[in-house]
Amino acid sequence: MTSHMSPEEFRKHGYAVVDWVARYLETVEDLPVLPSVEPGAIAAMVPDHAPEQPEDFQALLDDLDRVVMPGVTNWQSPNWFAYFPANASPPAILAELAAAGLGQQGMLWSTSPATTEIEMQVLDWLVGLMGLPDGWRNASGLGGGVIQMSASDATHAVLVVARHRRRHEASVEDMVVYVSDQAHSSIEKGVTVAGIGHCRKVPVDDAFAMDVDALESMIAADEERGLLPIAVVSAIGTTATTAVDPVAAIGRVAHRWDLWHHVDAAYAGTAMICEEFRIHQPDLSQADSYTFNPHKWMMVNFDCNVLWVSDRQPLIDTMSIVPPYLRNDASDTGAVIDYRDWHVPLGRRFRALKLWWVLRSYGAEGIREVVREHVRLAAEMADRLRADDRFELFAPHPFGLVCFTHRDGIERTRELAAAINASGKAAVTPSQIDDTWFIRVSIGQTTTGQRHVDALWGLIDQLA
Repeated sequence: MTSHMSPEEFRKHGYAVVDWVARYLETVEDLPVLPSVEPGAIAAMVPDHAPEQPEDFQALLDDLDRVVMPGVTNWQSPNWFAYFPANASPPAILAELAAAGLGQQGMLWSTSPATTEIEMQVLDWLVGLMGLPDGWRNASGLGGGVIQMSASDATHAVLVVARHRRRHEASVEDMVVYVSDQAHSSIEKGVTVAGIGHCRKVPVDDAFAMDVDALESMIAADEERGLLPIAVVSAIGTTATTAVDPVAAIGRVAHRWDLWHHVDAAYAGTAMICEEFRIHQPDLSQADSYTFNPHKWMMVNFDCNVLWVSDRQPLIDTMSIVPPYLRNDASDTGAVIDYRDWHVPLGRRFRALKLWWVLRSYGAEGIREVVREHVRLAAEMADRLRADDRFELFAPHPFGLVCFTHRDGIERTRELAAAINASGKAAVTPSQIDDTWFIRVSIGQTTTGQRHVDALWGLIDQLA
């Protein structure tokens, strides 16, 4: 008996795991989308104490089916229309395996030059592919990009930068951040994490986009009260409805009042690889930072968020603390990027490998094709809903999300969402703005195609 796995055993078991994952991806379409277990059911199948002796690896593999699968939500199902997608793809999965095997710790350039330099190059690729300002390239020496775990982490980091930047002007309790009242909850949480005193929620227009006049009035009123406005966050694709804030106008306001302007494109950023969707980000010249999640719609499995800054120095000034044990010759030259200075954690994984492999495996045109097809399918779903007098569209649908209500009212809308989810054949998300409940249909899972959307429409038609 040994606690170590030999290379031959690793190869044998590795093939078995890869085969298991491949079978899962082949059959996930036929599985119930949502699990039906009761709370505590999975925990009850796991012993209360760790084993004293090694177990045979086959027992571990068997428990994927026996213990894990009953409690799995099948986010990779083509019938997944809930929340936003959290996509995987074969090249991303294999890259994750390779990255795990390499076990890199990329906190400094010197601790893994490949982890750092591939990340720098791939994020510079994305600047060009997404039509972002050239100054945001790492190669520019001015701005730059960094991979983080999630858009929440990116937002929390830049709010700390915004606070640090104005730290000599007022106490943190008197600082103010502005967001749309449709902004993601992570922004308000980030304000709390940063210890900033106030988070103002700006009203929106009929399309759920931030009212810029209201924003400026609120800033002026807060200054009048002796408070210090420090940052505004605009959204390209809000979580509830994918509303698009007027980013250029917000940027001009931010510039006038010396606010840090952060752009949250967590979901919709992927769409910017298609030139026709860049009408939603016509002018980013006044943006200080921008974030999006390749792990939502770009087929790069979770976790993989990208944050760009137009000027890297405020970020580094805020995050950099260099104890003696992290000093090294390469860093001292100033000729390398040490990404540990670009976010809160010290340690970092080789996330760039899966982004690199996905971009190379599909090519930019392949990703554009996926995005355009999902948007086409969403527009088709909206047309079906619009033509049926039982339903009413709730919001515009610029990307792959369609929001609708049942004309018979709140209870009927909620019942329809519950019935769809209980069927096991699809998953959607019921949501609420003010007193209105609506159903979100998010079309964007990697393998979702026409027949899956047709089947969802048939289910809606049957259950409505």
